[in-house]
Amino acid sequence: MAAGKVDVGQASHALGGAKSRFASVVQRFSRRIGWRERRRSLELYAILAVQAGVAAAVAWTLAHELLGHASPVFAPSAAVGTIAAAIGRRTRRTLELLVGVLAGLLVGDALIMVIGTGPWQIATVVTLAILLALTMSRGGQVVTQAGGTAVLIATLAPIQRGLELPRIIDAVIGAISAVVVVAVLPANPSRIIQRAARPLFAALIEHLHAAADGMADGDAAAVARARDRLNDLGPQLALLNDAASGAQEAVAISPARWHRRREFEHYRRGIRYLDPAIRAGQEMVRRAATAAHDGEPMPRGLASAVHYFGDALALLQVEVESAQHTDRSEQLILKAVDRAAEAYHDGVGFSGSVVVAQIRTVATDLLRSLGCHDEEAVAVIRRRFEQRRDELRQPPAERQAA
Repeated sequence: MAAGKVDVGQASHALGGAKSRFASVVQRFSRRIGWRERRRSLELYAILAVQAGVAAAVAWTLAHELLGHASPVFAPSAAVGTIAAAIGRRTRRTLELLVGVLAGLLVGDALIMVIGTGPWQIATVVTLAILLALTMSRGGQVVTQAGGTAVLIATLAPIQRGLELPRIIDAVIGAISAVVVVAVLPANPSRIIQRAARPLFAALIEHLHAAADGMADGDAAAVARARDRLNDLGPQLALLNDAASGAQEAVAISPARWHRRREFEHYRRGIRYLDPAIRAGQEMVRRAATAAHDGEPMPRGLASAVHYFGDALALLQVEVESAQHTDRSEQLILKAVDRAAEAYHDGVGFSGSVVVAQIRTVATDLLRSLGCHDEEAVAVIRRRFEQRRDELRQPPAERQAA
């Protein structure tokens, strides 16, 4: 028994040293990445600014020089509006822009002929134009363009006739100019995804470690706080999915980014399985909070497994951004499964058994995000868990001999 205690103490000391070394490595890589983050953010915003400026100039030139529009205000405005759309939604934004213009023209022309012009007429025209636009699409650009076009028709129609067709043509020219410019001057798809992934990964790592610390200390309140913060990550996860759409847009419409299609497929697969992994992690911490609140047994292996998940995500982010892919993050995930098997062997309550099951689910989804095939990931995690559990069932003498 005494020897066993010494072994546990030595193992704990070694684990602490390993964690310290790991944290030092991650911190060193993070500092290296940190100074590049500001530069990359500036680069991304700069390319958006350049795209908007070039698209506006191209749209104005086409409308003024080729079509002879004296003051083609709407063409460059439409181009800038399309560029300013959420990355990855520009095709949809273009359609919304045209739908909005059409709705504003239909309502504006029809009503002005009947009710005339004036303050209450403008209010009526804009209201009905927006309502019509909303029946055609739910996009914000539809509402903006419908309302703006209706105001234009209601206020300028008595002064200047024939605005309808130029307005439609300018909208089409602006939208097409924006799409062409995005194809010629595309943003970097990898950076689009990385900018959205950084805050999400930072929050995940922080909250998982906080939950693990609370589980290790038996602090139900700390685990509950981590649970609530993990549950609040929906908007950041949605932002990452939008960024993936933006990257897909870049590699789809820009010849200059076609060579990144394979890289993008790697990112897309990772994001596809990160979503269920996060949701399983939320359930894992939720049941851990319940177990801590109910006073169920909380073996150290549960907290260690959650810690390993946080470490694996930190290392995974470093590897992705530095383009240095290793199997170390996978090994951390498998160690989490080992700790879960140990906790199960030591004895857990009802909620604790759910935590163990969710650890296996999170590990499976993370392996999938790393490129492991679905069935293979399930099999690997099952074998690892059962192998560690079988080892623990052996008498101590046999385990030491093995």
